[in-house]
Amino acid sequence: MPYVDCGTLYDGTDEFIEDARIVIEDGRVSAVGPIEDVPEPEDGERIDHTGAVVIPGLVDTHIHLGGSREMDPFTRIAEHDRTALKAARGTVDLNTLIQAGFTTVRDVSSDIGLGLRDAVAEGEIPGPRIYTSGKGFSQTAGHGDSHYLPYRWIESEDDPNVVDGPTECRRGTRRRIRQGVDLIKISSTGGVLSEKDEPHHSQFTAEEIRAFTQEAHRVDIPVAAHAQGAPGIKNALENGVDTIEHGIYLDEEAIELFHETDGVMVPTLAIVERICEHGEDHGIPPWGMRKAHEVREAHLESTRWAYEEGVTIAAGTDFIGPELVPHGENAMELEIYVEDVGMDPVDALHTATGAAKTTIPDDDVGTLTEGDHADIVALSDDPRDDISVVREGIEAVYKGGEPIAE
Repeated sequence: MPYVDCGTLYDGTDEFIEDARIVIEDGRVSAVGPIEDVPEPEDGERIDHTGAVVIPGLVDTHIHLGGSREMDPFTRIAEHDRTALKAARGTVDLNTLIQAGFTTVRDVSSDIGLGLRDAVAEGEIPGPRIYTSGKGFSQTAGHGDSHYLPYRWIESEDDPNVVDGPTECRRGTRRRIRQGVDLIKISSTGGVLSEKDEPHHSQFTAEEIRAFTQEAHRVDIPVAAHAQGAPGIKNALENGVDTIEHGIYLDEEAIELFHETDGVMVPTLAIVERICEHGEDHGIPPWGMRKAHEVREAHLESTRWAYEEGVTIAAGTDFIGPELVPHGENAMELEIYVEDVGMDPVDALHTATGAAKTTIPDDDVGTLTEGDHADIVALSDDPRDDISVVREGIEAVYKGGEPIAE
């Protein structure tokens, strides 16, 4: 029975324990606490991290496992049917993610996430635990509708992701449930990287959103909403959505609704920063660049306001895989929280651990308490002193108590 001796342990619940021990049985935490309170297992295998700060495996609650390598929308469309190529790239991305300490991810819209999830679960490929929505849903002319293409090019009668009216929304949700998804993703506003709408444009009616959430909640599946403008954020929360992705333009009513509904906000600040700084060099179209620059400061301000008001914030990057937003650099989201939002480093770390677990159906990841998966990251320095160590100072990663080979 392996056990880990830690110099300092952060368990994901805001508790730091000096000289701690984690005992692992069948891939899960069977005992944890100060060394003097947790005996060595008989014939146990000691793993020595007494010189490290040990934290739970990190969780990115908003990525896209699409196997993309270009930001240019036309290039991505040209690869639409190249499923094998995208899956091969996605396999590389998963290995990169787990090497970077991300032992759990939430894939909020992709067409290969289900296959990758199952391959990881079967042990065929290395990677984090995956919770996936499959393809997300959009209304016609909504954020997930490819505006820049003729409608007949994107129409799919077999499995449409563009749905209109409560009946289609309900049927689409049932299709995803049949496919075995872990959550449902919808777009309740326009967005930065959709051509013919704006972030403040509200999308889907209250009745349509209720159709999604009623069907999903009936089988204990959460619903995530791409929601950037206040009307669409409030429409989503009022009608049962569990997590708000982006949350660029909050208002007082939206803040109150987060508290009333126990909603979770996933800001995804990292992608906006990368687009604003380097997007033109990576194929972001002019309309995407314009909107990214327009929302940047409001996005930071809304996240700052949500944090100050005690809204639950979970870390998510919206990273896709290309060089501009590569999987593996995901911990930069925490650096932005500390440097630009003003979060305490411990609170920033909590967004990718204990808070992140609130976005998925299971409650055994993101923390290192008894019964949790033994997903562990050892850091060379203390993130309370410098949050960048979460990205730059990883010494070892374990998933289910097993070391991840470099």
